[in-house]
Amino acid sequence: MTTRTDVDDIAAAFTAHFGHAPDGVWSAPGRVNLIGEHTDYNEGFVLPFAIDRSARVAVRLRADATARLVSAYGNQGLVTVNLDTLSPGTMKGWTAYPLGVLWVLRQQGVALRGFELYLDSDVPLGAGLSSSAAIECATALAFDELLGAGLAPADLVLVGQRAENEVVGAPTGILDQSASLLATEGHAVFLDCRSRESTLVPLDLAAAGLLVLVVDTKVTHRHATGDYAERRASCELGAEVLGVASLRDVDAEDLAEAAGLLDGETYRRVRHIVTENRRVLATVDVLGTDGPAAIGDLLTASHASMRDDFEISCPELDLAVDTALANGALGARMTGGGFGGSAIALLPAAGEPTVRAAVVHAFAAAGFTAPDIFAVTAAAGARRLDR
Repeated sequence: MTTRTDVDDIAAAFTAHFGHAPDGVWSAPGRVNLIGEHTDYNEGFVLPFAIDRSARVAVRLRADATARLVSAYGNQGLVTVNLDTLSPGTMKGWTAYPLGVLWVLRQQGVALRGFELYLDSDVPLGAGLSSSAAIECATALAFDELLGAGLAPADLVLVGQRAENEVVGAPTGILDQSASLLATEGHAVFLDCRSRESTLVPLDLAAAGLLVLVVDTKVTHRHATGDYAERRASCELGAEVLGVASLRDVDAEDLAEAAGLLDGETYRRVRHIVTENRRVLATVDVLGTDGPAAIGDLLTASHASMRDDFEISCPELDLAVDTALANGALGARMTGGGFGGSAIALLPAAGEPTVRAAVVHAFAAAGFTAPDIFAVTAAAGARRLDR
């Protein structure tokens, strides 16, 4: 949770870099996807929640067309950009995330002004917790207010997604930005990615004596690389062969027929999406009736599907999941786009020391890089901090 001291520190860092105070400080959280992986761009269902780690931007508008950006990530130096020359091909490195948002706003008719921006974040990079979407959403919220764009949170979701797709080059859906912008404390966001309708689902882990433990494997993977795009292409091929607009339109009862129409790999990709959609819906139902302690088997089944059918896990993720389950977790799965990143484990709060120690020992015994392990809560979404 961001404190008043944190806000003051970010504003002070901005002032140290630029010589005057910012116009404001905005924050947007990273997310854990509780269940529903790769279903978003297939117009399916997802169930993420915002976490208590966030990206924060301090911003001040200028009277000219110059953008000056500084990031606390790795002590990045000052980057200066002329907004009049802004195009997808000119944005590189971390600045592609905030500048990509500005480019999209301009494409939508918002008149830009120059600015100074200081970025800080405690969302781990490359951990599958949407550090990039947190930056995009904090930036979008800040400039929507500063430039008087008047966009609704659901519109800002699409701004962030378009920046990710067209500027960063990652073919992601709306899951990450939706969690960051639409979440509230103590709830998950149940999102229908076709209609873009969202519902808040209670996720009061503390009241149930539970917590979600994140295991950041330190295996990084960027969504702009080929593996993610290949999975999306497989899903599109499956939908085309099956004659549907998207895999959202394929039911579990259709899988037997699909097996005879698709090659083995494409069929497995399709089967993951179809069964994952069913698991998301079941998880929402169970949370509403029996509470979070009863969803563990659904989380674990989701991991098996991602490991075997969608083939986006890795040895480190599998070890984290298996070790957590063997040491008292109610359920566990990888979370995020895959090929690295983080696993999550749902467990009784009292069991955290046991699971944490077991995972650390297992990684050491396997010769893997030591993981970063931390608990997360369902936190509030993007907001202005200095009011």
